[in-house]
Amino acid sequence: MKIFRRAIHQTPRLLIGLLAAVLFVSTAEGQNKQNSQNGQEKTILVTAVAHNEHTTSIAKRLQPSDFAVLENKRTQRIVSVKRAEEEPMILSVLVQDDLVGRVNNELREIKDFIRDLPADSRVMVGYITSGTLQVRQDFTTDKNLAADSLRVLLSSNASSPFNPYIEVIEALKRFDLQPKGWRMILLISDGLDTSHGFSSANPYFSIDLDRAIVEAQIRSVSVFTMYAPSVGLTSFSRHAVNYGQGALLRLANETGGDSFFSGTDFVTFHPYFHEYAELLKYQWLITYRSNNTAKGFRRIDVTTDFDIHLHHAAGYVAK
Repeated sequence: MKIFRRAIHQTPRLLIGLLAAVLFVSTAEGQNKQNSQNGQEKTILVTAVAHNEHTTSIAKRLQPSDFAVLENKRTQRIVSVKRAEEEPMILSVLVQDDLVGRVNNELREIKDFIRDLPADSRVMVGYITSGTLQVRQDFTTDKNLAADSLRVLLSSNASSPFNPYIEVIEALKRFDLQPKGWRMILLISDGLDTSHGFSSANPYFSIDLDRAIVEAQIRSVSVFTMYAPSVGLTSFSRHAVNYGQGALLRLANETGGDSFFSGTDFVTFHPYFHEYAELLKYQWLITYRSNNTAKGFRRIDVTTDFDIHLHHAAGYVAK
């Protein structure tokens, strides 16, 4: 009986205590949510594109204090600026499996590039093929292991992916368990998506290309693309080549990467890798704290007082 009465006597105190706890948790969650919206930190990769001796000289002299970041035309508070090479690279190398057979002659070039990456870099190797993304080597700091996981392409219509950008999205999701920082994808592909009909291969009509761009922007992953024809349409249709190269160019431009191709075909990847290696020398990681609260797409602009082109992601979608 005493126990029953004591329970009744203490119930108001317990309710008050529980109510206070709930209010405290709700308030804390609300504050954390507000802080995440008002003070979300965003890291972007910025490449100072040097086209000649003058711009190369500028790129070499850039200092952290030279940069300014605007988001939706509002000046943002920069938290840190560092050369990308100060961080280990986190790179996913993706190769489309139905590219023409002569791409196999370039495997040594790709392997050498992987082995020459900065120390402590993390590398993943995957093939965009029929079915789902084939991961030959998940992220590893063993660059030799990653390089040796490359295999000869099947170069067959039977290995053609249903849609290359769906498998790019699969690869992007694997960055979720990796550290933030110098994140990139190297995509070797013909870029053509005909999964919803040939008209959908237009770079501005491809739904899955749009999705891949958004997923890359959310994860701060810059996509660098190298074009090679597949055994399918891009082997003989100039229209298909234009669509594929246009899609690769858009994917690179809007994620802060770059696209490499010359004409409607390719001979060797060597000049592409040479140019890619040069770009890596003039990259910066800029972290800033966003003061925007609106949901939806937030456009990013990075500027300096110098006459040099800065390449970076077009923006990102805030949820």
